[in-house]
Amino acid sequence: MDLDWVAVFFKNNEWLIVYLEGMVKPAAALAVVLLAVALSHSQKLSLESDMIYSVSRSFLQLSVIGFVLQFIFNQANAGWIVLAYLFMVSVAGYTAGQRAKHVPRGKYVAGVSILAGTSITMFMLIVLNVFPFTPRYIIPVAGMMVGNAMTVTGVTMKQLRDNIKMQQNLVETALALGATPRQATLQQVKRSLVISLSPVLDNCKTVGLISLPGAMTGMIMGGASPLEAIQLQIVVMNMMVGAATVSSIMCTYLCWPSFFTKAYQLQTHVFSR
Repeated sequence: MDLDWVAVFFKNNEWLIVYLEGMVKPAAALAVVLLAVALSHSQKLSLESDMIYSVSRSFLQLSVIGFVLQFIFNQANAGWIVLAYLFMVSVAGYTAGQRAKHVPRGKYVAGVSILAGTSITMFMLIVLNVFPFTPRYIIPVAGMMVGNAMTVTGVTMKQLRDNIKMQQNLVETALALGATPRQATLQQVKRSLVISLSPVLDNCKTVGLISLPGAMTGMIMGGASPLEAIQLQIVVMNMMVGAATVSSIMCTYLCWPSFFTKAYQLQTHVFSR
């Protein structure tokens, strides 16, 4: 009799039973983490606590986001899609800004750049009817674009600031001769963009030859035809290149006001650290 409430609880929450049953395999996969922890201990790497913390945090984050996505997928309100997208952009902007911590207003610059690049790309995909405007499609696709744009934007901002610092005398000379900030830093901007976008382009060149990308792997493991999987992966790779390019170029434009004064002089305090 005392356990009747337990039976009633699980009967009213069948989703919890499904979730717990589905966690059997992820729990079994912890064996490889335990192996990594044991090797770290034997080699005296002192990474055991970091490994356990990282795996525990990823488990918690993915579990929470799984429940959140399940809730959003069951809603018919497009506002949830926009809210989820803006949340991803906010976190990505903060993370990219942390990478380029010496760039003034770096988090703002990164956030606006990522928002611009991913929203333009997403808008084009929707207009071209590549994806329907539903949570099941838009949120995963937006997540891949935002994550990739975050990495590229953070690297671009950091590289641009570092390149200008290393060639500060050349930039100041060009400014003294009447060049605008854009003209004076054209080579530094190009170098920063090439460095940040090269990994994205290299990934496109080798996709399917070295490893199968996540979206394609997920579809194949889910029972989809490999031909259907490659169609989706081609779309994913194209949109990642587009979003990353727009975001990285946008952030170079937004960085200039922080690097130069209104009189077209370098902000020396930005490059003194």
